[in-house]
Amino acid sequence: MMIEKLKKKWGVNNLNLILIICTFAIGGSFCGFLGRKILGLFEISNGLLFGILYVVVMTIIWPACVLLVSVPLGQFKFFKNYIQKILQRFKR
Repeated sequence: MMIEKLKKKWGVNNLNLILIICTFAIGGSFCGFLGRKILGLFEISNGLLFGILYVVVMTIIWPACVLLVSVPLGQFKFFKNYIQKILQRFKR
Protein backbone atom coordinates (compact mmCIF):
# COMPACT_ATOMS: atom_id res chain seq x y z
CA MET A 1 0.00 0.00 0.00
CA MET A 2 1.20 3.51 -0.80
CA ILE A 3 0.75 4.74 2.78
CA GLU A 4 3.05 2.06 4.14
CA LYS A 5 5.68 2.85 1.49
CA LEU A 6 5.63 6.54 2.43
CA LYS A 7 5.90 5.75 6.15
CA LYS A 8 8.88 3.50 5.47
CA LYS A 9 10.56 5.92 3.06
CA TRP A 10 10.21 8.90 5.38
CA GLY A 11 10.68 6.93 8.60
CA VAL A 12 7.55 8.27 10.29
CA ASN A 13 4.60 6.90 12.21
CA ASN A 14 0.89 7.23 11.37
CA LEU A 15 0.37 10.54 13.16
CA ASN A 16 3.40 12.19 11.58
CA LEU A 17 2.38 10.94 8.15
CA ILE A 18 -1.05 12.52 8.59
CA LEU A 19 0.56 15.79 9.71
CA ILE A 20 2.97 15.72 6.76
CA ILE A 21 0.12 15.17 4.28
CA CYS A 22 -1.88 17.96 5.92
CA THR A 23 1.15 20.25 5.69
CA PHE A 24 1.50 19.52 1.97
CA ALA A 25 -2.22 20.22 1.44
CA ILE A 26 -2.47 23.38 3.52
CA GLY A 27 0.90 24.73 2.34
CA GLY A 28 0.02 24.11 -1.29
CA SER A 29 -3.37 25.79 -0.93
CA PHE A 30 -1.80 28.75 0.85
CA CYS A 31 0.81 28.98 -1.90
CA GLY A 32 -1.90 29.02 -4.59
CA PHE A 33 -3.81 31.73 -2.73
CA LEU A 34 -0.67 33.87 -2.37
CA GLY A 35 0.32 33.29 -5.98
CA ARG A 36 -3.01 34.61 -7.23
CA LYS A 37 -2.79 37.62 -4.89
CA ILE A 38 0.76 38.42 -6.04
CA LEU A 39 -0.20 38.26 -9.71
CA GLY A 40 -3.30 40.33 -8.90
CA LEU A 41 -1.04 43.12 -7.63
CA PHE A 42 0.42 43.35 -11.12
CA GLU A 43 -3.07 43.24 -12.66
CA ILE A 44 -2.34 40.03 -14.54
CA SER A 45 -5.62 38.14 -14.67
CA ASN A 46 -5.61 35.37 -17.28
CA GLY A 47 -4.02 34.10 -20.41
CA LEU A 48 -0.68 32.64 -21.32
CA LEU A 49 1.35 35.25 -19.42
CA PHE A 50 -0.66 34.54 -16.27
CA GLY A 51 -0.05 30.79 -16.62
CA ILE A 52 3.70 31.17 -17.08
CA LEU A 53 4.13 33.68 -14.26
CA TYR A 54 1.88 31.64 -11.97
CA VAL A 55 4.11 28.58 -12.35
CA VAL A 56 7.23 30.68 -11.72
CA VAL A 57 5.75 32.39 -8.66
CA MET A 58 4.48 29.09 -7.26
CA THR A 59 7.89 27.48 -7.68
CA ILE A 60 9.52 30.33 -5.79
CA ILE A 61 7.07 30.69 -2.89
CA TRP A 62 6.06 27.03 -2.33
CA PRO A 63 9.03 26.16 -0.07
CA ALA A 64 8.38 29.18 2.15
CA CYS A 65 4.66 28.41 2.41
CA VAL A 66 5.24 24.78 3.31
CA LEU A 67 7.89 25.66 5.89
CA LEU A 68 5.58 28.28 7.41
CA VAL A 69 2.72 25.79 7.72
CA SER A 70 5.02 23.05 9.02
CA VAL A 71 5.91 25.00 12.17
CA PRO A 72 2.51 24.85 13.92
CA LEU A 73 2.02 21.24 12.79
CA GLY A 74 5.38 20.24 14.29
CA GLN A 75 6.88 19.07 11.00
CA PHE A 76 9.48 21.79 10.41
CA LYS A 77 12.48 19.44 10.68
CA PHE A 78 11.00 17.03 8.12
CA PHE A 79 10.21 19.78 5.61
CA LYS A 80 13.52 21.55 6.10
CA ASN A 81 15.29 18.31 5.17
CA TYR A 82 12.80 17.60 2.35
CA ILE A 83 13.35 21.00 0.73
CA GLN A 84 17.12 20.71 1.13
CA LYS A 85 17.00 17.40 -0.77
CA ILE A 86 14.96 19.00 -3.55
CA LEU A 87 17.43 21.90 -3.83
CA GLN A 88 20.38 19.47 -3.97
CA ARG A 89 18.75 17.71 -6.92
CA PHE A 90 18.44 21.02 -8.77
CA LYS A 91 22.13 21.74 -8.21
CA ARG A 92 23.23 18.55 -9.97
